[in-house]
Amino acid sequence: MPLRETPRIISRRLNDPDAWRLERYLETDGYDALRKAVTGLSPAAVHAEVRASGITGRSGGAAFPTANKWELLRQAEPKYVVVNGDESEPGFFKDRTLMELDPHQLVEGTLLCAYAVGAKYAVIYIRGEFALAQERVTQAVNDAYDIGAAGASVFGSDFDCDVVVQPGAGAYIVGEETALLESLEGKRGFPRIKPPAFPATFGLYGAPTIVNNVETLATLPWIVANGGEAYHAYGGGRFFGTRLFSLAGRVNKPGVYEVELHHPTFRDLFFDQRLGGGIRDDGRVRAFIPGASFPWFFEEQLDLHLDGDEVSANGSSLGAGILVLDETCCPVRAAWRLVRFFARESCGQCTPCREGTSWLEKIMHRIEHGDGRKDDLELLLDVGDNISPGPFPHPPRPELDEPARPFPYNQTTICPLGPSGVSPIDSTVWKFRDDYLRHIEEGACPYKR
Repeated sequence: MPLRETPRIISRRLNDPDAWRLERYLETDGYDALRKAVTGLSPAAVHAEVRASGITGRSGGAAFPTANKWELLRQAEPKYVVVNGDESEPGFFKDRTLMELDPHQLVEGTLLCAYAVGAKYAVIYIRGEFALAQERVTQAVNDAYDIGAAGASVFGSDFDCDVVVQPGAGAYIVGEETALLESLEGKRGFPRIKPPAFPATFGLYGAPTIVNNVETLATLPWIVANGGEAYHAYGGGRFFGTRLFSLAGRVNKPGVYEVELHHPTFRDLFFDQRLGGGIRDDGRVRAFIPGASFPWFFEEQLDLHLDGDEVSANGSSLGAGILVLDETCCPVRAAWRLVRFFARESCGQCTPCREGTSWLEKIMHRIEHGDGRKDDLELLLDVGDNISPGPFPHPPRPELDEPARPFPYNQTTICPLGPSGVSPIDSTVWKFRDDYLRHIEEGACPYKR
C-alpha cells in the first residue's frame, strides 16, 4: 500500500540552507504560534491543544503522552522546563539535525511549553560534542530576546520566561532525564531512583520540572498554529502525528526522514524511494536495530508497522534511530561494537551494569578477534541474565518454537543502560549462532573488514 501523503510538520525547513537564521524563520511563520498563544490563548488552552494532538514523547521508545506528563507537574514555585538535547545513542542524529538546521523552532516550542505549564525558566541542555548545535541554538535564543519572544513580557504579554543554553560534557548517561538534572546541578550524571524522584514532582534543584525531548518541543509550534485535532488526524492507535527517524546503515539513502506513525511499515521506511531507497547493491536485510538499546529485528519483521504498541508486542521498542544490516555485515562485530559502547558509557553507579557490561565486552572482544572459547556463548547469556534476569524480550523465534516476548526488559539496575548492553547479545547469539561458532572455530572474523 502506498504511503499516505502527510505534511512535513517538523522537517519542512530542513532543506533550506538559511532556516537557522532569524530572518528566514520569521518569513516562514516563525514565532506566530508563540505570539498567538501569549496574546490570545490561556496556558490551559495551549495545554488542551497538546492533549488533543495526542503527541507522545519523541526521545526513545517510552512514548508517554506529553500532555499527561505536564499534568503531573507539582504546583510550586519555581518551575523549570528542561530540554533534553543530549542525543548520543548510536544511530540517533535527528535531534542534532533539528538543533543545527532549525534552532528557532526548538526555542519557540520551549517557550510554548513554559507558557503552558507556568514556568519562568527554561534550560536547553545540549550534548558537549554538538558544537554547531550549541552555537546555533545560543544564537537563536539571543535572537528571541532581541525580538521580544523571550525574557520579560513576551510579545507584550504578562508572560516572562528566561531561556539559557547549557552544554554537557559528552556523557551518554545524561540522556536519562534524572541524570541530566544531576548534571545540571553540577553533580556526576547518576540516574536517580524513580519513584520518588520523578522530575515533575522533584526535579531541578528539587523544584517541579518538565523534561522534554528536542523533537517533542519542536513540534509544538505546528500544533498550536494548526490545532491539536489537525495533528491528531495523522497516525493512529496510540501514536499520532509524524515522527523523525534517523536511518543509517546499509540503505541507499541514509538520513533523517519525517514519517507518519502507525500506518507505514519498516519495509516502507527502508525501500520507498522517497525514504531509504532500498538496500545497497540490491542486497537483503539481514537484521535491523530499531534503536541501539533495543532487541534486534530481522527480515521477518519488515512488515511491522511504525507503531510502538505493535513493535513492543513483537519484542522490541520503536526508537528514533534505526540501523540496517545486510548480508555483508558481521552481526558479531556489530553486536560487539554496541556492547563496547554501553560498557564505556556506564556511569558505574550500579554494580551489575558497571561490572557486567565490561565482562560482556571482554568476551565479545575475544570472540570477534579470534580468541573465543566454546563455552563463551553460554557465559555471555549467563552474565546477561545477571544484568537483566529472566527471559529477555525478543521477536518470534520459530527455530526455537518460541513466540514473541513483549518489551520491556527486566533490570537489576536503576536505569536501562545495563539491559541495553545485553540486547545485542541476546538478539544475536540465538539468531547468528553459526557466525559466533565460525569466529571461534576459525580463529578470526570470517567477514571482510
